[in-house]
Formats: sequence, structure tokens, C-alpha cells
Amino acid sequence: MTEQPGTSRTSGRDGKDGATRRSGQAGAGDLLALVRSGRATTRGALQQATGLSRATVGQRLDRLFRAGWLREGAGGPVDSPLGGRPSITLEFDDEHAVVLAADLDTRHARAALLTLTGETVAERAGTLVVEDGPEVVLGELGRWFAELLEKAGRGVDAVCGIGLAVPGPVECDTGRVVQPPIMPGWDGYDIRGRLSRAVAEHAGAAAASLPVLVDNDANAMAYAEQRAAHPDASAFVLVKVSTGIGAGVVVDGSIYRGTDGGAGDIGHIRVPEGAQALCRCGSYGCLAAVASGGAVARRLTAAGVPAESGSDVRQLLAAGHPEAVALAREAGRLVGDVLATVVTLLNPGVLMIAGDLAGTPFLTGVRELLYQRALPRSTAHLEVVTSRLGERAGLVGAGALVVEHLYAPQRAEERLSALGV
Repeated sequence: MTEQPGTSRTSGRDGKDGATRRSGQAGAGDLLALVRSGRATTRGALQQATGLSRATVGQRLDRLFRAGWLREGAGGPVDSPLGGRPSITLEFDDEHAVVLAADLDTRHARAALLTLTGETVAERAGTLVVEDGPEVVLGELGRWFAELLEKAGRGVDAVCGIGLAVPGPVECDTGRVVQPPIMPGWDGYDIRGRLSRAVAEHAGAAAASLPVLVDNDANAMAYAEQRAAHPDASAFVLVKVSTGIGAGVVVDGSIYRGTDGGAGDIGHIRVPEGAQALCRCGSYGCLAAVASGGAVARRLTAAGVPAESGSDVRQLLAAGHPEAVALAREAGRLVGDVLATVVTLLNPGVLMIAGDLAGTPFLTGVRELLYQRALPRSTAHLEVVTSRLGERAGLVGAGALVVEHLYAPQRAEERLSALGV
């Protein structure tokens, strides 16, 4: 039976929280979190951080070594002024397992086999149309994953978990999307169960027991980008503008999802300019109806420039098509007006623009209205940037969420017990 992880606030910060429990309560999972975060990477440092005795630290580290999760690295600096042998450093062994991850867009998908630190072992991309429904799309993803494992020469027994980013709001307790405007037929569908079965069908029965984590694509992208390029940003906002519009918010290293996964759904904020525009959610006036890649594509088509989606608009922008450039800048202004409120509310240190429209024309439009409408205090220390990871952000984020869930202190303890170590 597929493991059903609950709402995961697991992040690099979770290890820190777990490892600061009262002296004597820190378990092997807490020690692992300290090593992974770099806060304590020698036996002595672990004793000091946890208050545990040398013998207890040794016993708990032994469990991690037997599981294959830790390894010894090079000797560290000598702490004592009297000299002596350097301390042996401890490292998370990122080679003991791999992760399967996929990033699903409306008409395109990327899938990869990743190391535990997010490096690509094997990857593929291709057309997958979300409107074909979850049975078809997830079945195909299962086949892709099996091909990636074969290409890399790895068996499904090497996989510790599966991560999937989707273009809709996700209730993380269940991994199900909730009323997704651009994912017809997916509302409430058992994504975890179907994807697990699909991988098992193509890669082997062992896949049926793998944990499957599902999250919104903007959340996954924000998580990856914040960790990779802006780890010191205590409040980070990523806005993805492709066929739709969504935002991911990372606060103190953890994704902010709201009560039931609906945080960041800014594409359905109503704007005056969209009063007559019908959104795919069924309402009039949504920001996505007038400023998304899909909206720009429709306006281009009406002007005699064929475009079906945000990816088509991206190609036109790359070619410098004047009508596409003008419409992208106009869309950026509309989004910038909404983001002025977002920035005033959250006061982020970094605002990242990503997705198909994330080029100079759109970014120029965003900045024009954002700095015009937001209070100067809210933007005084704000960086407005574009993606560092590009098209791989969703993949990296989906994989990282799996790893942080599986190696968070409490979950790590459960897994070690299940392994019998």
C-alpha cells in the first residue's frame, strides 16, 4: 500500500527544530538533521548540540551508518589549541537512494531520476496534455519513470520516493487537487494511488510501496529556487506566469500553503481590466483571464498571430515578435498591480518571476506598476529577479520535498525502525 504522507512542512528548517529538543530526547533522526544542515558534523559537535553523552551519540550514529545514510568524510580542523588528531567529519550519504520526480504543465511535462541532493541522473521531457485526464497522464508518467530507471541502470528498489508538481491547488493531506481550473477531470482524483500503480506496472511491484508526494508547481518551484539561490531570504515569493498564474510562498524555509493548499492562487484575484473576461474557473475578471500566457496567446490569435498556450508565447517573445512583446509588457503591468498588494502584505526579500512569460518585456511591466503602487517601505529591500533553475525548478523542488519529508527527524526514526536498525 502506498504510504500517505500528511501535510508536510518538512524542509531544511524542520531538522533544525527537531534537533533543538530537550537534552536527552534527540534521536538518530535529529542527529541526521544536524549533519545534513551543517550545524554539527563531528561527534563532538553533535554531543555539544544535543547534550547527549558520547556513548549515546555513538549508538545513534551507528543506526544511521547501518542504514547507509551517513558516511565519514575528511578530517576536520583541530579544535584544541594543544593540537591532536583532527575530528572525523560526518556527511549525509546522498548515493544510497534516488528520487523520481515529475513536473506536469498543461501541455508539457518533465520527468527525472534525481540524486538525494537534486542532481540529475536521467531526464526526459515531452508532450503530455493535462486535459487528457489523470488516468492517461499518470499512466504515461509511470512509463516515463520506468524508462528513466532503465536508462540509468537502476532498479525500482533504489528509489526512496516519488514527487509530482501539478498546475493546480493541492490538499497536501491527501495529495489531491481541489477544483483546479486548468485540470479538468482531476478534481479530488487519487493521484498518489494512480501514479504508484502506474510505476509498479512498468517498473516493478516494489514501486507500489513508495511514498508519493504531490504539490502545486509554483510551490515546488519556489521551494527549489529559494534553497538554491536565496537561502537567506526569510520571506520569498515566486510567481509563475505560464498558461495560468500562480504563486509559491516560502517563509523561514518552509512552504506556506494556507489552510487547505489554496495559498498563492493569485491568478483568480479579480482586476478591473478583466471585467468582461471569462476565466477558466467560471468567473469573470480574474487576473489569469487577462494576464496569463494563455490570455496573451488568445489575444495574439485574435490579432492573426497563431498561439495556443504560454509556451507558444514564449517562442514568439524569444523571436522578438513585436505584438507578443507589447502584450507581454501589458500583462506584466496587470500582474505588477496585484503584486503590489502581495508585497505589501508579505514584505518578501525576494520576488521571483518565472514561467513562459518571464522575460524582459513582462518583467519591465511588473516593475513599472509594482514600484508605482507599493509602499516604498515594502520595496526598499526587495529584489525582483527571474528564475535561476529555469525549466528544472519544478523537478528539483518536487524531488527536494520528497527528500525533506523522508529524512525529517520523526519520519527518519520511523523509517530506521522499519529497516530494523
